[in-house]
Amino acid sequence: MKNRFRNTMRVLSLLIALSCLGAVSSANAASFDCAKATSSDEKAICSNANLSSLDSEMAGLWYGYKAMPLLMGASGNRQDEAQAFLKSRAACGSDTACLTSLYNDRISTLQKNIDWAVKNYCNAQ
Repeated sequence: MKNRFRNTMRVLSLLIALSCLGAVSSANAASFDCAKATSSDEKAICSNANLSSLDSEMAGLWYGYKAMPLLMGASGNRQDEAQAFLKSRAACGSDTACLTSLYNDRISTLQKNIDWAVKNYCNAQ
């Protein structure tokens, strides 16, 4: 019981730290080096403060979600979802409305996935 509590607290501490990281990052810039941006979606993100903030928030959530232990099949799905997001982002091009909608959907999905992963991890302990 003591180990379960300790493990649960570690997971919660990680998520709190990541939330703070997301808040700090979103005040700065995109999650990638804008000096190396070449595609129209990357350039749009770098030139738009709102999109840059959404990108940083999504990156912080992705970092936390990627660190969560999952079963092998779920782990593979996690990577597939990330690749699908990048493909959809590229398809938006410089359309800021498309990018904003895509980021909002991805952030919502990541929040739900992290919640699910934490609950499953805690129940397995």
